[in-house]
Amino acid sequence: MKIGNNISNNGSNNSPFRGPGGFWKSNFEETKKHYINWWNGKGIVLTMWEHLEKEGAPYAAVLPPSPHKDMQQFWFDPQWRADYLHYTMSRNSYLADILPVANTQLGPGSLGAILGADLEGRDDTIWIRDKDDFDGRIVFDEKNKWWQLHKDLLKACKIKAEGNYMVGCPDLVEGLDVLASLKGSDNALMDLMLDPETTLQQMQEVNDVYFKVFNEIYNIINVNGEMAFCYFSLWAPGKVSKLQVDISTMISENDFRTFCLPFLREQTEKIDYTLYHLDGVEAIRHLDAVLELEKLNAIQWTPGYGQPQGGNAQWYDLYKKILANGKSIMANWVTLDEIEPLIDAVGNQGLHINVDFKSEKDIEKALKIVERYR
Repeated sequence: MKIGNNISNNGSNNSPFRGPGGFWKSNFEETKKHYINWWNGKGIVLTMWEHLEKEGAPYAAVLPPSPHKDMQQFWFDPQWRADYLHYTMSRNSYLADILPVANTQLGPGSLGAILGADLEGRDDTIWIRDKDDFDGRIVFDEKNKWWQLHKDLLKACKIKAEGNYMVGCPDLVEGLDVLASLKGSDNALMDLMLDPETTLQQMQEVNDVYFKVFNEIYNIINVNGEMAFCYFSLWAPGKVSKLQVDISTMISENDFRTFCLPFLREQTEKIDYTLYHLDGVEAIRHLDAVLELEKLNAIQWTPGYGQPQGGNAQWYDLYKKILANGKSIMANWVTLDEIEPLIDAVGNQGLHINVDFKSEKDIEKALKIVERYR
């Protein structure tokens, strides 16, 4: 297991985050301890994935930007989006272990766009469109417009934050999911059977580009080595990433071990803190392989559409298995009334509880429950 940096009890005075008006999360040092313990299989983190608006006055008198002209500007104008995020960050609640992280995501799987796919901004998210003319080559073009957008957005957000909050790493995604975004899912799956050697070569090339991109992003957003990841509310005193193979629901256990596991292992070995996003009941068959990743710290469970969500008793045995194999767990979309039964069932060690809070009163109720177990 990995051991984090020493964290002082002296609050923001010793924090590397020291904006002109003070860091906007007053209990950040306590939250850091909770995260470090959780990465090492101990204690409880209580947070939510996104944010809700705080009660009372904002942290600073930040004016909202002018209304966006269209979805292109909303997602892809770095300065407008940095201004918008700065405004919302000044009004978010950071009670419990909710992280003050500006969400810079450019669609789930934006590494595919950096490698030549396209991005389409919609009202609710950004879609990745596969590359029509993919010729089998994995080419990282430093001048790619979407790569330039990633860097421009992160730099604009970092300047705007002024040390008041963190700037998160976008949801790059990696491996077979990215290959599918370049050549199309059907072609990627067929190539596992028809051209496995080329697929393995492409997978390694995708991983190589991933590390180049990830490391450059880390150099932009880290503060004294600390880093946050946009998706699933992640912070660590080093490099941190969420890993996934969502397309694994469509492949066999043997193919997962052949085409996915080696590249996931390389990521867990080169990134200090990693969480695997296990998505969908059909992906559970790959859990044993994922648990073989010695340096993987934690596993997040997403039941999928139409299934009971992460706090439901149906998943207690799954969580117990993960914990028994030395990995921490993240339960998402837990409701207030599910928190206590969840902790009673799986224990109070290595448990990250993501609640869909609706108000700060909800957060305070959840804190009272969790504090009894801390």
